Amino acid sequence: MATKTVTVSLDGGGSRFVALTGSGHAIAMDNAEGDSGPRPAELLVVAQAGCTAMDVVSILRKKRQAFTRYEVRVSAEQRDDPPPHVFERVRIVHVVDGPVEIEAVRRAIELSATKYCTVTGNLASGVAEIHHAFLVHGGDGEEHYGEVVVTGPDESPDALGQRVTQRT
Repeated sequence: MATKTVTVSLDGGGSRFVALTGSGHAIAMDNAEGDSGPRPAELLVVAQAGCTAMDVVSILRKKRQAFTRYEVRVSAEQRDDPPPHVFERVRIVHVVDGPVEIEAVRRAIELSATKYCTVTGNLASGVAEIHHAFLVHGGDGEEHYGEVVVTGPDESPDALGQRVTQRT
């Protein structure tokens, strides 16, 4: 079993904190008043984007897909009340440019969403409903959009995306 560690220290008189990860990286955080770093909740969205992006790019490379550009766009909606302000809905769109096979992109996203992404597994096991999609700007000049899978809410990390319910 892997253990991840972080030490967070107050940095100054406001609400600025610096996190030092077990792997030796520092991340500054702040609130809206100090505004010298991202908010902790924003870092959850950053973690979601980074986790799935690393998975999808790795899988596309293994499938020898010749993409020329890749980005992932994540928007996450938090409830207002009552606290805590948990994320209830997350929308992830993988944007891929180049002469790639649409099925390879779809499958890479599906594998990240249902098998590999630790952050998806954690968020989907709570109240968040996570929508995974793609937008491909193909080598032929065509644009292709597709929904891949919805994970969460209250989903077992061992069975992500396996519920057979139709969601809109």
